Amino acid sequence: MSLEPGWYVDPADPETRRWWDGEGWIGAPIPVDVTPPDGPPPAEPEPAPATATPAADHQAARTGGRPDATPTSGTPGGPSPWPGQPGQPGQPGQAGPWPGQPGPANPWPGQPGQPGQPGTQGPPPGWPYPHWPGAQPVPRPHGLPLASYGARLVARLIDFGVVFLLNGVVNGWFVWRYVEAVSPYLRESVRRALNGDTSTDGLPQIDEQAGGLQIAILVIATALWYAYEVPSMAARGQTFGKRLMGIRALPVEADQPLGFGRATRRWSTLGLPTLLWYCCGLGLVLQLIDAVSPLFDHPLRQALHDKRAQTVVVQLPRKRDPRTAPPESADTPGDTP
Repeated sequence: MSLEPGWYVDPADPETRRWWDGEGWIGAPIPVDVTPPDGPPPAEPEPAPATATPAADHQAARTGGRPDATPTSGTPGGPSPWPGQPGQPGQPGQAGPWPGQPGPANPWPGQPGQPGQPGTQGPPPGWPYPHWPGAQPVPRPHGLPLASYGARLVARLIDFGVVFLLNGVVNGWFVWRYVEAVSPYLRESVRRALNGDTSTDGLPQIDEQAGGLQIAILVIATALWYAYEVPSMAARGQTFGKRLMGIRALPVEADQPLGFGRATRRWSTLGLPTLLWYCCGLGLVLQLIDAVSPLFDHPLRQALHDKRAQTVVVQLPRKRDPRTAPPESADTPGDTP
């Protein structure tokens, strides 16, 4: 790919503009908001020759007054280095106008050490930046590996089981009353469907209390889920299921407890849609989307509730069992008298 010579914004420093001669950057940069001249920048002045020093005079005396002679001792540090020393003409990445001078006079694009550049320069304008070779490394937030989706799923199912048992105790009476209110209608509808009767005449009416009971059941279930998960996540980043699976939720920016506010934001994305089960199961659909979202998130495998709270779930290291761990020697090597 060839690019016409001209003034272009420097990819390595977008605040400056430099002259591209078709093969490389030349000349000093100018601010990007300054109108560039019509042609290339003026040639830079040649560097002044180095002033003779006592060390150089001593070296010239050793070599018979010839500045380009190689010292016979073969020790490093002379003005004309031995073969293989950096700075020799013909060495890869080193080329200069006279022997031993490092740095190219007209470097090619991307070579480090160009004048006016803080570091390695990027490709010329319009050229794509290089990508990471091969697969990107798996991130380790705070030095810990990411929890697998299987471990997170099992932990969530354990927590659902605990919340279900709590609902059986607290919400049992409301559920029984709701079943009693809708069961006559359901039994008659099922009987007619089995007999091939599609008429709706004479169907028993659902008790008026059924709607209120359904809302009460969902509110109580949501409150129980909140009381079970948020305090433990705020203090330790773990629920009962997460402790059993050895995983923990941490903030992305620091290894510290979530805190009550972050734990509430994290739970609300997944827990509050429970109230929308009343709307044709809409809440359940939202929760299923949130549950499978870590499968499609890279590289941190964050669910939607993780993204809202800026958290990540990591796998904790397994604790060593002192009964199965090999015994440590009481004597330190080198202490034998």
